[in-house]
Amino acid sequence: MPDDFHEVSFPLDVALRGSGGPTRLTEIVTLASGREHRNSRWADSRRRYDAGFGIRSLDTLHAVLSFFEERRGRLYGFRYRDRVDFRSGPPGRVPAPTDQRLGIGDGASRAFALLKTYGTGPTPYRRAIAKPVAGSVRVAVAGVETPAQRFACDPATGQVVFAAGAVPPAGAVVTAGFAFDVPVRFDADDLVINLEAFTAGEIPKVPLVEIVP
Repeated sequence: MPDDFHEVSFPLDVALRGSGGPTRLTEIVTLASGREHRNSRWADSRRRYDAGFGIRSLDTLHAVLSFFEERRGRLYGFRYRDRVDFRSGPPGRVPAPTDQRLGIGDGASRAFALLKTYGTGPTPYRRAIAKPVAGSVRVAVAGVETPAQRFACDPATGQVVFAAGAVPPAGAVVTAGFAFDVPVRFDADDLVINLEAFTAGEIPKVPLVEIVP
């Protein structure tokens, strides 16, 4: 694994109660005519979360504190499960091998990167998935599911590699279904804990931000 990323998951029970989602950076210039010129500064969205909403007990708080210390604050990245968006299809449905289109075979290429497409209009957004959940990836070629022993998926990179005897033929659509985590880091080097406020119901802030692993 990269030196600055740990292939470990943030406590799942805390993550599933967290808040957050994608953010984008759009530059807007208002012209003299009143019309706007809008420009996206980022090609990809970046997700931000506050995991503090999932901390409900002192034991959970201690688990997050331990995780924070082992990651050395902002130093090391890790996996985070986004309850709203963690599967190739809807969160309430088991991933199917035809969920997401990865590419088209050319008869020679064996490697395909996991992708998730958002939207069905003229400008869909295609998001690279770098942290699939190990054992969750299902693949199909031309709509027919490929047996698990005929491909491999690296859970640290999201690269699907077909076996030598299972290369997708030219023109065949390659698809996949999967569960995945978001690569994140803590967005602060301090974790402020006020036990008096916590016992009175105040939620501590645990900011996280998506990274490129």
